[in-house]
Amino acid sequence: MSIELTTLIMFFAMVLMLFSGLPLAFVLGGLALGFSYFLWGPNSMLLVAVQSWGVMTSYFLVAIPLYILMANVLQRSGIIEDLFTVMQMWFGPLRGGLAIGTVVICTLMAAMTGIVGAAVATMGILALPDMLKRKYDKRIALGCICAGGTLGILIPPSVITIVYAVTAGVSIGHMFMGGVLPGLLLSALFIVYIAVRCWIQPELGPAPPKEERAGYTLLDKIIALKSVILPILLIVGVLGSIYAGVATPTEAAGVGCVGAFISAAIYRRLTFSNIKESVYATARITSMILWITIGARCFISVFSAVGGDELVQEFVSGLALNRWIILILIQIMLVFLGLFLDEIGIILLCVPIFLPIIKSLGFDPVWFGILFLVNAQMDYITPPFGYTLFYLKGVSPPEVSMGDIYRSIIPFVLLQATGLGLCMVFPQIILWLPSLMK
Repeated sequence: MSIELTTLIMFFAMVLMLFSGLPLAFVLGGLALGFSYFLWGPNSMLLVAVQSWGVMTSYFLVAIPLYILMANVLQRSGIIEDLFTVMQMWFGPLRGGLAIGTVVICTLMAAMTGIVGAAVATMGILALPDMLKRKYDKRIALGCICAGGTLGILIPPSVITIVYAVTAGVSIGHMFMGGVLPGLLLSALFIVYIAVRCWIQPELGPAPPKEERAGYTLLDKIIALKSVILPILLIVGVLGSIYAGVATPTEAAGVGCVGAFISAAIYRRLTFSNIKESVYATARITSMILWITIGARCFISVFSAVGGDELVQEFVSGLALNRWIILILIQIMLVFLGLFLDEIGIILLCVPIFLPIIKSLGFDPVWFGILFLVNAQMDYITPPFGYTLFYLKGVSPPEVSMGDIYRSIIPFVLLQATGLGLCMVFPQIILWLPSLMK
């Protein structure tokens, strides 16, 4: 059987099985087992075993359950509720202030947890009812939560960043640092958009009445800032240790876990029930990620063994196109794939194929990786299957429809595309901090 025919059969078999509703891990692992057996016989099962063992013994992947545990403990620690109170005091009196404050909290949560679902669900429960009660326009209220929640993909410590770095064979620390400025850029774009829109159209995010604004003195606001101390110490402990070269990202994950448990103890939330729920949630999420990783590694190994990756690379190399056009086409392809696959699946399937092409075109793999993650942010809020949209719908009041959520994210997707374009045109937005690392 020719390489071309085998590659096409593998691709269409994967698409068909995904549309059947089977979990991604079973689709990829099952196809790897089936094709390796029929192409090379039972002895080829060793290939699958070797790839699975390689995932299970990877030191770098240890960081994934540690960061997930840190996120789960923090989610139950009470820190976020205090941050929300501080946000109401400082930003509430402004036009669109609650929406701006929501993005700020999502940015801090991204730097503390790196888990998208946690930020969206928490702010959907805390901030959304308050914004709707204050007569905020649904599109602003829903859009700021969806977009702000996705910052956890990019701002470290991001689990998806670790998956990309391990798959691409690049430094996790450099990837973490590379995501800081683009994440802050996107956060700033969201905030500026909300502020300008609400200034021009006050009915979108009305300021509270004067008597309500006078409820807090400047001294009250300053005292309330003590709630920000623990989150900042935690962020500095994790990211600062990586940037200074004191700890590897995996070791920094351990530091983050200790900090999360200390924070929960200070807030008197370090109970057996919370610890048990955090550990169970960590086990579920980690198992899902690692099973997808094992399935994808096996699938890509078989795909490479039949010559599929070389076929794709030769096809792209044969295109008489400018390297920037090829990069843009890859970004468009990633957006399309994001309509059907989750981001971890896209990374594990596409990076081994696209990265050699990117290197041959002279692009930096860390820079491309951050572009990849910005693209993943867009996938998370792009209909019809963006996960964030369903996270938010799950915690929204009954009067909020999926149509409301779909309409709310349009301007924020455009802002993410703008951020992606800026990072492509000005690579130093991504590469400056990694270049300063020890």
